[in-house]
Amino acid sequence: MFHNIPELVIRRMRYLEGLDSKDRANGTPRMERLRQIPPETGKFLAILAASAPKGQILEIGTSAGYSTLWIALACMKRNIKIKTYEILEKKIQIAKETFRESKMEKYIELIEGDALNYLITEKNVSFCFLDAEKEIYEECYDLIIPNLIQGGLLVADNAINHYETLKPMINKALSDKRVDAMIVPIGKGELLCRKN
Repeated sequence: MFHNIPELVIRRMRYLEGLDSKDRANGTPRMERLRQIPPETGKFLAILAASAPKGQILEIGTSAGYSTLWIALACMKRNIKIKTYEILEKKIQIAKETFRESKMEKYIELIEGDALNYLITEKNVSFCFLDAEKEIYEECYDLIIPNLIQGGLLVADNAINHYETLKPMINKALSDKRVDAMIVPIGKGELLCRKN
């Protein structure tokens, strides 16, 4: 997967990494930044998505499509699509550009709108990456876990750098007998849950 990333994907990833760095250096307000994952987290997600059982691949919080591209590499290998949700119009436009410029549209379905309005109907989920507003994490967790297939994975970003905000959801996951869960100290911290 990592040894044959298409050149257009690499180019777009570098472009988005540059935008993200510039936003952080300029002190762009948190809500306006891309707030994307670091590359090592992208690789981690791609490996997990490639190894997940057969089923749907979801992402909640597309942003500019950076993490989507990493997961889409696994989808390309498996010849399936990732379904990704984004609610903010500005980010939707950047994401559309990302998928067009990288020529990865074949492996990505972008849903414009609030994921909470759709998650109840998403069945047979084998992998889900959650990276949205922290206030909805617990609600997303409650909707996703029942729809994860056995061996399916939920990965939630920011489990270390937003630990205090996410603590109720993290504690719920760590004590939930339906899943095996742990915090992986990569990037900003990933809560990894595997359905029993």
